[in-house]
Amino acid sequence: MNRNRQWLLAKRPEGMIGESNFELVERSIPAAGDHQILIRNLYFSFDPTQRNWMVDRPSYLPPVAIGEVMRSGTVAQIVQSNHPEFAEGELVQTMGGWQDYALVTPGEGVTGVTKIPEGVTPEMMLSVIGLTGITAYFGLLELGQPRAGDTVLVSGAAGATGSVASQIAKIKGCRVVGIAGGPEKCRWLTEVAGLDAVIDYKQGDLDGQIAAACPDKWNVFFDNVGGETLEAALNHLDLYSRVVLCGGISGYNAEEPLPGPSNLMNLVTNRSRMEGFIILDYMPRAMEAIQDLLGWVMSGDLQFQVDVQEGFENIPNTLRRLYTGENHGKQLLKLADPSYG
Repeated sequence: MNRNRQWLLAKRPEGMIGESNFELVERSIPAAGDHQILIRNLYFSFDPTQRNWMVDRPSYLPPVAIGEVMRSGTVAQIVQSNHPEFAEGELVQTMGGWQDYALVTPGEGVTGVTKIPEGVTPEMMLSVIGLTGITAYFGLLELGQPRAGDTVLVSGAAGATGSVASQIAKIKGCRVVGIAGGPEKCRWLTEVAGLDAVIDYKQGDLDGQIAAACPDKWNVFFDNVGGETLEAALNHLDLYSRVVLCGGISGYNAEEPLPGPSNLMNLVTNRSRMEGFIILDYMPRAMEAIQDLLGWVMSGDLQFQVDVQEGFENIPNTLRRLYTGENHGKQLLKLADPSYG
């Protein structure tokens, strides 16, 4: 391949995203400058927050500009290096964007450039021990502060982050109740991830289902969904509970702002705390999480699932899968295998 295919942001989304929000172009492959590396992307990571990056409003990162390559985490192979610490052929994780090739300067950018440790697959690096796993780790342990014997409720429990948070809570000796959509996802959570109870929100009466699954109420709620799910959960918190706001995927594609929970006073009467976080604040401590997560994966205590699509032309629709609930676990797209020799 002697051209660089790129998906650019063409139009800011209104409601559900689609291929019309992006433009496919081809450009020349750039050359690495001083202290730069040229990478060829092999795997793309898809995360709910990418929808937020497309909106022109103040946030923890600047919005993707119109005409700019869509921002995305990737696993890539170095094809040219002018940096003394990186060699051609090495596999790295970085924010490579929706393109075949990218120029990266190690030490700069949102996530920098991380070499993939020996024995770690690209799928693992973009899911359970990557930003997804690190998000679950610090969100649950630093903000949720679960104690053995606590009941931990997790929304989006079959998703990439929720499934890791759920299992970390189990590892810490908690009773874990997951909320997911559909029998297949619920079955995975009980039979593979080992959760104590699972609620299928598609069956309706979420408030009643939470009451039945948490008869003694819950102590920690790890929320990836927001909206009606958050409101239902707040009816069942125990004294001194902790709510971890990791995401709000239920409202990411809403055309009008969703109403907030009407029962926030439950936090006051139960002397409880609700707190959000951004994982970038914890990246200086990332190795703490990676060491624990990798150890749990190797011991079999932490299971993970990835949903791998293929084809550069399918990138926009693969992102859409996150918001329609089609994905099972961490959503990835594979472009190519590493090339050696």
